[in-house]
Amino acid sequence: MTAVTVLLALLAALSNAAASVLQRRAAVQEPDRGGGAGSAVRRFGNLLRRRSWLAGAGLLALSSLLQAGALATGSLSLVQPLLAAELLFTLAVGSVVFRRRPEARTWLAFLALAGGLSLFLLAAAPTAGRPTAPPAAWLLGGGGALGAVVLLVLAARPVRGAARAALLGLASAVSFATTAALLKEAVGRLAQGPAAMFGHWSLYATGAAGLVAFLLLQGALAAGSLTASQPTLTLGDALASVVLGWVLFAETIHLGLNLLPEAVGVALIGAGSIGLAHAPSVGGQWDAGDPAAAGPATTVPRAPRR
Repeated sequence: MTAVTVLLALLAALSNAAASVLQRRAAVQEPDRGGGAGSAVRRFGNLLRRRSWLAGAGLLALSSLLQAGALATGSLSLVQPLLAAELLFTLAVGSVVFRRRPEARTWLAFLALAGGLSLFLLAAAPTAGRPTAPPAAWLLGGGGALGAVVLLVLAARPVRGAARAALLGLASAVSFATTAALLKEAVGRLAQGPAAMFGHWSLYATGAAGLVAFLLLQGALAAGSLTASQPTLTLGDALASVVLGWVLFAETIHLGLNLLPEAVGVALIGAGSIGLAHAPSVGGQWDAGDPAAAGPATTVPRAPRR
């Protein structure tokens, strides 16, 4: 089932990346000109008539189903780190849609993230564990995750800039990992029938945790640059998922001598995340133009130093 889990997780990451790119394309073609609530409503109505935006919305729904399928067949410790591949797929899909060729530095970051992800997962070799968690485990794991998020948010309140973005990014990462754990709990009960899944609290808690994660992410993005928030978001989600998988679902990873390649993998993931956060695409040059009016693919110009 590992191959099926990996395939579903990667397809979920690809689907989510394609959704982001397509909806960004629609947003570029229908720019926000201000003008208050009436203008915002008209803009949203125009977006609903654009095929790329609707396709993106459909792909977002598909991504959720693929992630649920991956969590139903495999471990949380395997699925969530694989979803970091969304960064790679966003770069690849965006390069095609917006007809831009990333520069060599961006591709090096791409390779670092991909290599680090592969190295970490091969060395860790997460086990499947149990499909659902007992109440006592949820009291420990869920309570611990909630406490960590509260502490991170409180720590972020008195600081500004990169430190605030990093702390809120980490809080968002823990929330996203908790959302995935709740989703795994919900789909794990599907074997007992749809009534068991829809009658259990975990399905509804998934939506609440997902909303909290989304709001914290917006706070992180508003507080500072992606260079500060993206590494903590990417690494935090992966590492928090490993911890929650162990506490909730009795999943394990290889330790001992495997800790060395695992640490190297984590370092490469962090370096790749920082590199992609520094990419010109983050500065608004890569996806700022209407691809329908663009000519042949060009190399993204180097972003000016700040």
